Amino acid sequence: MRRTRPFWMLALLTLVLAAWAATPAAASPLDEAKSRGTLGERYDGYLGVVKPGTSAADEALAQDINAKRKAHYAKIGAKNGASVTATAAIAGAKLVEAAPSGQYVLPAAGGSWERVP
Repeated sequence: MRRTRPFWMLALLTLVLAAWAATPAAASPLDEAKSRGTLGERYDGYLGVVKPGTSAADEALAQDINAKRKAHYAKIGAKNGASVTATAAIAGAKLVEAAPSGQYVLPAAGGSWERVP
């Protein structure tokens, strides 16, 4: 019986690892909101509310992330001698361009939300 114990331990470990590998990683609240189409990236480097009637939680999430982004843009701008607005616009162009298929972007001021094909 001692010889079979390592086999069963190895088999159990293999099953646990297989189950763990098959479990999808949890998406962040931002990723989930973007996937639902309630939040999207704007040309100006900030998140925007895509759909009217978006939940208060998603709106609060966008406000929180936008405040953090603005602080980050200010640091980068100060390092490079650029304004917060200019730094945010550069980031916004990159974020809009990098948005994955199915998410919404606002590519220009005065434009309308577009779903990335």
